[in-house]
Amino acid sequence: MTSREPLAFDPILRAAALWDERIGPSRTMAAVTSVMRVQQILLSAVDAALRPHGLTFARYEALVLLDFSRRGMLPMRVMGERLQLHPTSVTNIVDRLQADGLVRRRPHPTDRRATLVEITDGGRAMLEDATKAVVDVDFGLSGLTPEEEAQLTTLLSRVRLAAGDFAENRSPGDVPHAQASFH
Repeated sequence: MTSREPLAFDPILRAAALWDERIGPSRTMAAVTSVMRVQQILLSAVDAALRPHGLTFARYEALVLLDFSRRGMLPMRVMGERLQLHPTSVTNIVDRLQADGLVRRRPHPTDRRATLVEITDGGRAMLEDATKAVVDVDFGLSGLTPEEEAQLTTLLSRVRLAAGDFAENRSPGDVPHAQASFH
């Protein structure tokens, strides 16, 4: 997943050894640095897979969210909540998707202050092609067994939970459907 020759050593392990000598225990530093590096590797792979489709990962996620919704549309506010993005970022994403004909804005049927975003047939077709591309590269995640992927997800979920990213003791079945309502 890299366009350069691999290093002859693991720079994170080398930094950890130096950290241990000069600062103290390096466990947390090594773990965080590893997560950040893996994030760069994954984003690079996903971006490369999506680039031929004219999508970024943020725009791809928005299309997936709309496609997963019951009616293929959501209020922009709900999109921001689900994607965990600032309203300005959601507006920019929707603007680009709309300019490409992948979504359309619609007035909310009961709330004049709200705008619905609906995935178009072209958006669904693009999403299908883009999804095949990211699945073909395993979203950039290689080197793990399916069990290890599940374990990684569980471990990272614990970090996200501790950071307040989502509420504890909620299973996916407890969460309202992506389009249970338009408010």
